[in-house]
Amino acid sequence: MPNARRSIQQPQSLSGTGLHTGAATQATFLPAPSGQGIVFRRADLAGRPEIAARITEVEALERRTAIGHGDQTIHTVEHLLAAVAAHEIDDLMIELTGPEPPILDGSVQPYFEALARARPVDVGGEPSVLTVQAPFTVTEGEAAYVVAPAKTLRLTVTVEFPHPLIGRQAGTFDVTTELFGRELAPARTFGFASEVEALKAKGLIKGASASSAIVLDERGVVNGGQLRWPDEFVRHKTADIVGDLALTGARIRAHIVATRPSHIGNVALARALARAAKRTGRPAFDIGRIMDILPHRYPFLLVDRIIEVEGDKRIVGIKNVTINEPFFQGHFPGHPIMPGVLIIEAMAQVGGMLLMSHFEGQDVEDKVVYFMSLDNVKFRRPVLPGDQIRFELEMLQFRGKTCKMKGAGYVDGQLVAEAEMMAIVTDR
Repeated sequence: MPNARRSIQQPQSLSGTGLHTGAATQATFLPAPSGQGIVFRRADLAGRPEIAARITEVEALERRTAIGHGDQTIHTVEHLLAAVAAHEIDDLMIELTGPEPPILDGSVQPYFEALARARPVDVGGEPSVLTVQAPFTVTEGEAAYVVAPAKTLRLTVTVEFPHPLIGRQAGTFDVTTELFGRELAPARTFGFASEVEALKAKGLIKGASASSAIVLDERGVVNGGQLRWPDEFVRHKTADIVGDLALTGARIRAHIVATRPSHIGNVALARALARAAKRTGRPAFDIGRIMDILPHRYPFLLVDRIIEVEGDKRIVGIKNVTINEPFFQGHFPGHPIMPGVLIIEAMAQVGGMLLMSHFEGQDVEDKVVYFMSLDNVKFRRPVLPGDQIRFELEMLQFRGKTCKMKGAGYVDGQLVAEAEMMAIVTDR
């Protein structure tokens, strides 16, 4: 597996019709610098807005995965992102001239082959990798997932549909570039003729046709169409999982056993992986950079790393809790528990890093963040020595120098604390 981040050497474009919107769109893959991540650009809209391919941007999940919001929404990104993930491309600009990448033949293969022609190349820097430390489960509706440690990404997937060509299908697939291209990329999306009118009534599948999907009636494939494999259905659902997990912004190292997967379930799985798995790769801010921005020092600097920053909207920070913390000497001696107020203080410090990012490029040495109020504070479980708290904060509102944020802290993917907070940046 490559050890450096990867992008592409030359642009590649594909044109066609969007499955759900019916819009004619060209999708162009463009090289990107190390550290940018996977970003979509809507070239058809004023200002050419950019939307990161991240879980936080997920907008809709019925019959497809859509990211972005309002007029900027991009529909059905999973096939394109599956190709990106299969090539282990970390940094890429995807320019669209419409609201949805073309569906093409309904498989990942055209995108996979286009990226191969674009010649993936190392661009330096350390890729972000999610490694599972201990097994866990995720359930969302009928979709169920068991996640276990593994050195590579392996998917064991079972689907069930009451149709003579499908029934119950299962398969295990190791996701390497070569194997994905051969075993998963050509598998096409599928649907049932009996659902067409209901889906169209919801404004979906406006661009669907028998050439862009496997369409099944009660007996078999309509119009005498042929399957590429007898188990093409489970193969396509497996490819969908690869595409949806790309929204973690990381390469996944785990064995995932999925039963009746769905886009809603896959995104819940991606969220659980982001919280419970260990993320390696260069941090967004190391402790030196944190100390440049925050005025706190021992024993009150409670942030060790900032691992994700999404513009001025979201930040993720890490606090490692050890028995050497000074507060354990007096807080329940003999039964060490991290004080709840210090959990919230650590959360607030991560939030302060996000607030200060609004003043990037300015001299921040003479500025300090004061927190004005806390609301809806809840403690869900104790934090003990040896725990690593992952704080996720989202900017809800920003006006002038005042903001409102919502924060949550997780240990091994389990919620330990949450709060809403108001803060202001002021001169010292």
